Amino acid sequence: QVQLGESGGGSVQAGGSLRLSCAASGLTLSSYDVGWFRQTPGKEREFVARISWSNSYYTESVKGRFTISRSNAKNTVYLQMNSLKPEDTAVYYCATGRATGLGAVKYDYWGQGTQVTVAS
Repeated sequence: QVQLGESGGGSVQAGGSLRLSCAASGLTLSSYDVGWFRQTPGKEREFVARISWSNSYYTESVKGRFTISRSNAKNTVYLQMNSLKPEDTAVYYCATGRATGLGAVKYDYWGQGTQVTVAS
């Protein structure tokens, strides 16, 4: 059975750091693109970062502050978040992705999310 689980969220002061983890069971993450997304009440889910076999991608608002990485040995993808800002407050989700053949990535499996709160 495929399961994705996020962990590492919490409450920090502005300027602080957190590292989120996305651990998988039932599939091998190295065979997938893995994306991080975030969502707040009343706002649409927002793309944050994605890691593929060849590269990593970030939304402009987190470039230079967030880093996505893999540990294949642990079957885990990480999101290192530095210099956190209040506007980073959200529930963060990870998801596995596959190329659609249409120049896009389709995300198939999603975790339950982990809360990140950044105080001003």
